[in-house]
Amino acid sequence: MRTLKKIPFKLNNSLREKILSWANQFEEVAWLDSNAYQQTHGSYQAILAVDAFTAIKTDYHNGFEKLDEYQQLTKDWLFGYVSYDLKNDVERLTSTNFDGLSFPDLYFFQPKKVFLFSETEVELHYLAMVDDELESDWQAILNTEPVATSTSFEEIKIKLRTSKDSYAEKISCMLQHIERGDIYEANFCQEFYAENTKINPEQVFLSLNTISKPPFATYLKLDTHYVLSASPERYLKKEGSTIVSQPIKGTARRLQNAIEDKEMALALAKDPKERSENIMITDLVRNDLSRIAKKGTVTVEELCAIYTFEQVHQMISTISCEAESEFSPVQIIKNTYPMGSMTGAPKVSAMKIIEQLEDTKRGVYSGAVGYFTPKGDFDFNVIIRSILYNDAKEYVSFSVGGAITAKSTIEAEYEECLLKAKAMRSVLE
Repeated sequence: MRTLKKIPFKLNNSLREKILSWANQFEEVAWLDSNAYQQTHGSYQAILAVDAFTAIKTDYHNGFEKLDEYQQLTKDWLFGYVSYDLKNDVERLTSTNFDGLSFPDLYFFQPKKVFLFSETEVELHYLAMVDDELESDWQAILNTEPVATSTSFEEIKIKLRTSKDSYAEKISCMLQHIERGDIYEANFCQEFYAENTKINPEQVFLSLNTISKPPFATYLKLDTHYVLSASPERYLKKEGSTIVSQPIKGTARRLQNAIEDKEMALALAKDPKERSENIMITDLVRNDLSRIAKKGTVTVEELCAIYTFEQVHQMISTISCEAESEFSPVQIIKNTYPMGSMTGAPKVSAMKIIEQLEDTKRGVYSGAVGYFTPKGDFDFNVIIRSILYNDAKEYVSFSVGGAITAKSTIEAEYEECLLKAKAMRSVLE
């Protein structure tokens, strides 16, 4: 049982810093922030969860089954992530590439304390064992003085795991697969990293969030593992029996001149390559949702709509359905995992080729982070535009990628990767 208390409250940047500074005393922290983005299908302005009462941490083997059992047993708030490598639990696949981060494949915790922020108030949901701390905790948050520190303790030297020449060779190989008809599209990713490096995760996240202001910002701390995410993409949301997916495919840079910036967005909307990428992934998502949907309920609410963020314009489609009651929340995720926007089509063939060509195990990158509610609803983003940090190993990593189709050119794809990496790189360097 949880004790509930509502407090009138309006979130701003100063209070964000206070909240995060207070939260960091705990080993487990999840901060999910919409940045007041006027998104469709939004539920909360922000959510904070701290201090694990129970947790599950495991590798991919029977990972979804273990998570399903855990979610069904607790029927409570759960926060965490499923890594990209849970693909190996869904299909007969492997992940053998280099892994500098060493994150668990799946990690969720049941928090003792949950804070739900709307535009006008905050709801505090505390487990009965700690409900006497409601008043004192909230006062402590308001009294917290954020510590002003630099984002890093030393100069960070970012390295590329894949050289530009090697990238060109790998994309050429992928284009040959497309030409042969092995795949229609595949998402190829490359890693940027720094070794023997200490950062201040809280300050890095706040800086990244200030630059990007995305609708699915996430600060996730699980012991010494950190996910600092400025994701603009929703993977999957469940509200009642309604399931919604909002894949992104199609990117264009922002311009300082307002007229030219608007023209850039219009050009993206009309770009035949970007539209074909998005439509292919929309079809893939429709197919994935049909596995769990009531017959005839899979609907494309928006096709190739343009959304504008601080750094880029994005092309986003919205697909929804009504789920059959026989599927548990975790089974719904398993039947659509991994997300089509980060794999390709056909999905299994694309994932096999991705594993052959990429130099780094994706791990948490291109996985999903989010939460389950006590009612079995959930909301998960796609872990992109994210900095991953293993404090124990002093290893910092971020990856970027793009969809490769028959119309792709190596130079344009490489430039798109650099554009997507810009915010993370500027925050770290």
